[in-house]
Amino acid sequence: MSRDLRLRATFDSAASSYQNARPDYPAELYSDLLAITAITPPAHLLEVGCGPGKATLPLARMGFRITAIELGAALAAEARHRLAEFADASVITSSFEDWEPPTGVRFDLAYAATAWKWVDPEVKYAKAAKLLTQGGHLAVWNADHAMPADFDPFFTEIQQVYEEIGEGHDGPWPGPPPEDLPNPIAAEFEASGHFTVVGTRLYVWALRYTADEYIALLNTFSGHIAMEPAKNEHLYQEIRRRLAARPDGRLTRHWSVVLTIGRRL
Repeated sequence: MSRDLRLRATFDSAASSYQNARPDYPAELYSDLLAITAITPPAHLLEVGCGPGKATLPLARMGFRITAIELGAALAAEARHRLAEFADASVITSSFEDWEPPTGVRFDLAYAATAWKWVDPEVKYAKAAKLLTQGGHLAVWNADHAMPADFDPFFTEIQQVYEEIGEGHDGPWPGPPPEDLPNPIAAEFEASGHFTVVGTRLYVWALRYTADEYIALLNTFSGHIAMEPAKNEHLYQEIRRRLAARPDGRLTRHWSVVLTIGRRL
């Protein structure tokens, strides 16, 4: 099994904590998604890698029909529990690569929230296009750690600990601010030959975390889930020690999301 496939499978172990530890996506994202695609309820949506339903619930509440695919059995069970009141939302335990809808079923929008990178690049664009109606849309977004000019110096300090345990940041530190980062997903859309990009949006916001809250968040990331226990223990001790020295015991983590929307050719 490749490293990416091993990491893809780690998220199921965080099923019970993922929903609360990970941030909600901005409300503006959903408004922009509907405005750019012009979809309205009860259009039929396909979600790839729904996890515990982080991006499923907001769209289900709007009245969309949703078929959500989730590789992890525990995550899929969490999503079913959270979506129980929505009769038009169903969760299927499968990889996107292996799943096939009933004959003749097509979707108005396919979307993936912090999941698209884990899908086989040889499969995902062609398969998404095949499952969409004529003129249907594919929307992809990821929640990432953002490093604006005023990012919390805690992250530079803790990088030293990551370096000590052999888990240092790839590339120069700090990374570019979110507005200067390229959008590789948009390039993928165009290169696929199946989609043309019709809209991109950037959202940046900040959240405050206690040590416990931040460690709970880290425990939902594949790299930390797969990290050797001794490394995790040392890292988390250092996080607690450094935050305990702050007056309020908290750090500020900036988040960024880039929304990319393509129309099927």
